[in-house]
Amino acid sequence: MKRVRPLPSYLVQRYRGWKATSYKDNQAWYRHLAQEGQHPRAMIICCCDSRVHVTAIFGADQGEFFLHRNIANLVPPFNPDGQQHGTSAAVEYAVTALKVAHVLILGHSNCGGVRGCEEMCSGDAPQLEDKTSFVGRWMDILRPGYERVKDIKDKEARVTALERQAVVVSLENLMSFPFVKDAIADGNLTVHGLWHDIGEGVIEHYNAETDTFVPV
Repeated sequence: MKRVRPLPSYLVQRYRGWKATSYKDNQAWYRHLAQEGQHPRAMIICCCDSRVHVTAIFGADQGEFFLHRNIANLVPPFNPDGQQHGTSAAVEYAVTALKVAHVLILGHSNCGGVRGCEEMCSGDAPQLEDKTSFVGRWMDILRPGYERVKDIKDKEARVTALERQAVVVSLENLMSFPFVKDAIADGNLTVHGLWHDIGEGVIEHYNAETDTFVPV
């Protein structure tokens, strides 16, 4: 802990600016959130990628979304083995405790995690095959998706297709959680798959009946 350094000065300055403006102007709302707790309408599972600005895309206020980020916006299969599962814990809390009405999986273009998966599965990233690679073992979740797109000849087209498969595989895995299936069956929950083109500002919605992504 001795190596922990002071907070970077630019972050200190930005915090002080926020406290003097946005917080001051909305102090009553922040105190309401603190006292009443959170009641988000939706959970969004998205990538850690800093370019994916979820609250800006949907114009969300504080307290509106329960956000969970991980590499390549993946949901693992239901696996109650007594080990530590961050994403599964977030899903459980959102559905069973917060009672969110919607769960959205948001994938995106130019995803580094998905590209790493494609390179690992095609033999171009042997370092990710090592059992000590946290990224590699996490991206194993997406191997079924790679099997569906591996015959696409053009690499860039294959990677883009795999980005969408990250959404589809996650939706499939989400349905393996009993409490998710029960909430859907009871009419209390809907699930959605989205893919975001960062450069074009486009959002596509997954249509399960046609197995296609359609622009919103």
